[in-house]
Amino acid sequence: MSTASRTVIWSLSAANFVVGMGAFLVIGILEPLAQDLGASRAAAGNLMTTYALTYAVLSPLLVAATGRIGRRRVLAAGFSLYGLASLASALAPDITTLHLARALAAAGAGVITPVAAAVAATLVSADQRARTLALVFAGITVAQALGIPAGSWLAYTIGWRWAFGVVALLSLPALILLWRMIPPGLPFHAVALRDLRANLTSLPIMVSVLFTTTFLGAIFVLYTYFTPLLAQVQGLGRDGISLMLLLFGIGAIFGNLIGGILSDRFGPSRTLIGLCLAQLAVLPLFSILPLNPWVLGLIVLIWSVIGWSFGAAQQVRLIILDATQAPVLLSLNAAGVYIGTALGAFIGGLVLAGFGPGLLGLAAAAGVALSLAHLLWSDKLNRRTFPAP
Repeated sequence: MSTASRTVIWSLSAANFVVGMGAFLVIGILEPLAQDLGASRAAAGNLMTTYALTYAVLSPLLVAATGRIGRRRVLAAGFSLYGLASLASALAPDITTLHLARALAAAGAGVITPVAAAVAATLVSADQRARTLALVFAGITVAQALGIPAGSWLAYTIGWRWAFGVVALLSLPALILLWRMIPPGLPFHAVALRDLRANLTSLPIMVSVLFTTTFLGAIFVLYTYFTPLLAQVQGLGRDGISLMLLLFGIGAIFGNLIGGILSDRFGPSRTLIGLCLAQLAVLPLFSILPLNPWVLGLIVLIWSVIGWSFGAAQQVRLIILDATQAPVLLSLNAAGVYIGTALGAFIGGLVLAGFGPGLLGLAAAAGVALSLAHLLWSDKLNRRTFPAP
């Protein structure tokens, strides 16, 4: 990999840090946000659903519609919208306005993340793709490790608006960095809306993409309402919750990198099967809280490593199907992430309201069992449709 390529990849990773912090910030600030706006926890959690559904609908459309425009200009436009929407989130006077601001932020992020991944995939050889994509998405995992716990601490200490304000402030240097570091005229596979239509009507491809939805949906049944679980069942306060979110973030950093290494070594499908089995072993433990805080911390760390090992393996799995369609496939995958987030948040809200937080771990484990069956079916379809040479 050339020095210039490394510079571009690390710039994309830095941009993803800002996107990752803003995307999942609601999870860490849910309690103070709900109290300040006079909303229930479930209603505040629906902000994740709004963000997720908007992203899922608009990301593939915007990526395909801008598929013939230079990558630098597309990324700059996406970040401009994202930064302004984050500022609007910080200033929102009520939860309705906040929903609208989060929808605009999702539209901006829906361009940034898949285009960044597609750019990175074109800069390296096939045998380095998983590790390279892991580096690009390291920004999002560092946001989990540092940004979201920091945002949570700010929200509990001086107010949730400051957390969104920090994201808005960070968007400007991220925009400048991308504009300066990504060279104009960077080669890329041009795509159009007809490519999106072709992929949407392909059963094997859509079944492959939607594994992202079922896997992450299962995890977000628990993760969306992780802070209420820690507060109500484990009995943690501000510092304890921030520490558990920090541990989750540290696990995310290691998991993201480990997933890339495992995928390059053993192949994406074998890696994903192993991750499903590991999730099945860990998730039920969250339904036997309270536990010794040190034991809980270790469980949270392991859970995060397993969950965040997923990203690079799944993206490489999709690129293998058709590298020329990488921008569209990765935008559909990103949409799948947020459909899964929305479904997980919705189902988790039902479980929380109907049975309390203690059942969230078992409900998430049941979802992972379904995602494993989905993965095995998807691989069978792909072997029939895309036989190995």
